[in-house]
Amino acid sequence: MQNPLTRPITAAPTEALRRQACWIRRRSLQMIHRAGFGHPGGDLSCADILAVLYFAILRIDPSRPHDPERDRFIMSKGHSSASFYATLAAAGFFAEEELDSYLQPLSRLNGHPDRNKVPGVEANTGTLGHGLPIAVGAALAAKLDHARWRVFVLTGDGELQEGSNWEAAMAAAHHGLDNLVLIVDRNGLQQGDATERTVRLEPLADKFRAFGWAVAETDGHDHAALSALLGGVPFEAGKPNCVVAHTTKGKGVSFMEARAAWHHGHLSDEQLAQALRELEEACGV
Repeated sequence: MQNPLTRPITAAPTEALRRQACWIRRRSLQMIHRAGFGHPGGDLSCADILAVLYFAILRIDPSRPHDPERDRFIMSKGHSSASFYATLAAAGFFAEEELDSYLQPLSRLNGHPDRNKVPGVEANTGTLGHGLPIAVGAALAAKLDHARWRVFVLTGDGELQEGSNWEAAMAAAHHGLDNLVLIVDRNGLQQGDATERTVRLEPLADKFRAFGWAVAETDGHDHAALSALLGGVPFEAGKPNCVVAHTTKGKGVSFMEARAAWHHGHLSDEQLAQALRELEEACGV
């Protein structure tokens, strides 16, 4: 099952992905501005990863969100919900117009995704350090059932300071979960400061290798590189897969890029206008 793009794009595949990521970025900032709050830095850093997953990699059918043969995607960094919801809407899980209800009273588009309310959400996340353990459980279930579906999980880098991730990493290697793919949004910043000044993570790739994972590193904004890597899993039979995707927090907006202050926040009318203008110029749309 290959999910179609919801708007016709006739350019080459990587160009289509670039335009889709640009749309996710612009739409997520509009949502945050309308809501008065959000996590724009992380929304922008992971937009390219989400675009590649949903429009090039995942075997999903938005018309059948509970198809037992679907791939599972778990958004562990659930606070980046604006870009996640924008992606789900673009992929056809619900109407784009509903994005305007983001964080509004009684809206099902909460600050942290809720699998009981929103089609396409596989797990409630937002409390960091939970997504990878859930993904390990799902991947193990697929192995026990001899199923063909895979499990993809996107974590922030700061949340890897949670010990639950490393317990899950050990279990994944022990059970040979080569149907599990962890993608780390390695933007180097977390709430308040750089990851390396908070609790040092490096050498991150080597740590996962030491835990028994097959690891690759790439530019998390390079659609061709991401597509090639994620389309080639498993990297090694019998080993879980880790992609360390090097990204820029606030990607595409000059006053947000590489600034921890934009981990969360609200855009003024003027800031939104500037951000949308910069993204439109960069994307050529």
